[in-house]
Order: sequence, then C-alpha cells, then structure tokens
Amino acid sequence: MKIFLMAILAIASIVLIASILLQSGNSAGLSGSIGGGAEQLFGKKKSKGYEAILNKITTVAAACFIIISLALVTIE
Repeated sequence: MKIFLMAILAIASIVLIASILLQSGNSAGLSGSIGGGAEQLFGKKKSKGYEAILNKITTVAAACFIIISLALVTIE
C-alpha cells in the first residue's frame, strides 16, 4: 500500500510541476499593478480554453499531492 501511494505521489508531483510550468506568468510588473489593475479585475477573464484547463489540472494535482502526502505520513 505504501509503495502504491508513493508511486501515485510521484505521478501527482510530476503533473503538478508540469502544469505550473506550462501556465503563462503575469508579467505586467509594477506598471500593471498601478495602471492596469482594474482591467485585470473586471476584464479579460480567461474562463475558457487552455488557461482554464491548466488551472483545473493544477488544482486537482495539488489536492492529490496534499492528500496522499498526509496519508503517507499517517501510515508510518
């Protein structure tokens, strides 16, 4: 059981790393936080497409990573 959980943990960590690295960064910097904050808050929502899929994959992989890590700690 422990080896199976460790294998699933390794897969979840690889998926988590890959999904984080594939996401686009917020490269607005200081000028974006001063001038473009309202635009980012109210407009240009990326609710569909590639970014939304990566966001969901990241969330699921992070939840699996945390749950499996806690399960491994309680087994030992």
